[in-house]
Amino acid sequence: MPIRHAEAEWKGNLTEGQGHMKIGTSYDGPFSFKSRMEQGPGTNPEELIAAAHSGCFSMALSAGLAKAGFSPRRVHTTAAVHFDKVGDGFAITSIDLNTDAEVPGIDNAKFQELAESAKKGCPVSKALAGTTINLKATLASAAD
Repeated sequence: MPIRHAEAEWKGNLTEGQGHMKIGTSYDGPFSFKSRMEQGPGTNPEELIAAAHSGCFSMALSAGLAKAGFSPRRVHTTAAVHFDKVGDGFAITSIDLNTDAEVPGIDNAKFQELAESAKKGCPVSKALAGTTINLKATLASAAD
């Protein structure tokens, strides 16, 4: 299996300094105190975790559906990473996954079961096991 790489460099103090991240060939750009703690140009670690988690979960759910004999037409997932002040520092306190899928021939109970299984089995969920992960899974109407 491939090994994925990223790098980051920070110059200066926390609030006025500037950072630069390079993520494989997909992102090469800035991050800053403002992009992390306020609204500013660039990305931030929490946004990257949200992207990784939504992508991983969508793939895990698609795989679980296929293994159970269903052919998903679409799985769309958003992730909201909550980054909060905790004590003297900050922490990722929870992640809200919100997925919407179009899967012909499945009932909602089975869909919910497979979505929960994907949440637990997704490699990014496993890596973030110390964080509360909430899931809202919606089965869109699909014409069989």
